[in-house]
Amino acid sequence: MQLTSEIKEYMNKSVLCWLATVSADGIPNVSPKEIFNYYEENYIIVANIASPQTVRNIKQNMNVCISFIDILVQKGFQIKGKAEIIGTTHSEFSLMEKVLVQMTGGKFPFASITKINIEQVKPIIAPKYILYPETTEKEQIESAKKAYDL
Repeated sequence: MQLTSEIKEYMNKSVLCWLATVSADGIPNVSPKEIFNYYEENYIIVANIASPQTVRNIKQNMNVCISFIDILVQKGFQIKGKAEIIGTTHSEFSLMEKVLVQMTGGKFPFASITKINIEQVKPIIAPKYILYPETTEKEQIESAKKAYDL
């Protein structure tokens, strides 16, 4: 499954994403990630900065879910797929690292990258858009700014 321009746009607008993993024992874990981006047309990559539980879970169970939203518009995407941990000796590491280092400016070192192969995509939309279909994004932004005291 390929990333659309809309998905890429929302990734670029998102400050954080949330990566859900599951241990071999079936125990869920959700971890916020700040350094993430798309890679090629059908992968999402995440820098593993301080993520020992995430890395351990993915090595035991490749199924993951990553979500991100534009907090003001309150729309985004939930993406499910299979993940693998890419270490420094992997042939793709340096190419992926370049994408992520541009975001960190080299301030956050990481020794591995989570590479997610996208299998399912589902939009995330605030309930207000559904309950009140006349709601515009502009109105939602103003409402969110008030709620977050921005």
